[in-house]
Amino acid sequence: MSDETTPLHAMNPRSRFSDRAADYVKYRPSYPAAAIDTILEGLGAAGELVAADIGAGTGISSRLLAERGLRVLAIEPNAAMRQAADLHPLMQFCEGTAEATNLPDASVDLVACFQAFHWFDPEPSLLEFHRILKLSGRLAVVWNDRDRHDEFTQSYSSLVRKASNNHPAESRLVSVGPLLASCHFPHVRCHTFTYRQKLDLDGLIGRAQSVSYIPRSGLAHQQLVSDLKQLHKRAGDDRGLVYLVYRTSVYLANRTINH
Repeated sequence: MSDETTPLHAMNPRSRFSDRAADYVKYRPSYPAAAIDTILEGLGAAGELVAADIGAGTGISSRLLAERGLRVLAIEPNAAMRQAADLHPLMQFCEGTAEATNLPDASVDLVACFQAFHWFDPEPSLLEFHRILKLSGRLAVVWNDRDRHDEFTQSYSSLVRKASNNHPAESRLVSVGPLLASCHFPHVRCHTFTYRQKLDLDGLIGRAQSVSYIPRSGLAHQQLVSDLKQLHKRAGDDRGLVYLVYRTSVYLANRTINH
């Protein structure tokens, strides 16, 4: 099976970020406050809610939820990512996967997947999410997709695609199809927001190096760093800052009762 047809969940998703944890925690983008508002709208008093953040990585999204007052179970299979996390008193990191969270039946009010759903085996994962959600529970699947209509962001994306040797994840990150087809989560609704990530030169290079399919050494890596330095020199403002623009897509669905 070629890379073009191999599903992303078969490309070693549980350990592929092990050498990226430091760059991930420092340079990955956050998410707009309005997106978190929308995810939580109508769920109830935040202090009474439990969220499972699946594929939590270093806890960027878990922390955003915890800062709103939710108790967050951050489910992450990769030990290096868990150890690099920036913790919050309401966050608890748990070893587990999307397909097997190790959480009890009907135990959480919210299942959230930020920038991670494309690495999951979708059918068993959606079944697992349905199992752990309460009857009134909600699923939120979120992606920060680079806005290719923004000139700088498109230039950055082209460099990443070249350095990755056209890795299939570059074109298949937003893979919402299995959710839209799931009988467990009908009536999926989508909300879209804009988010800008401010980066200096080190941040721009670190952001690229946090991508799991970017080489960390060798000629391709050297060329990428050189290209990013040139891009920053061309596009940086008078403070030496550049801005990656994202379209943040939030897919929300309620749990069905009869499946």
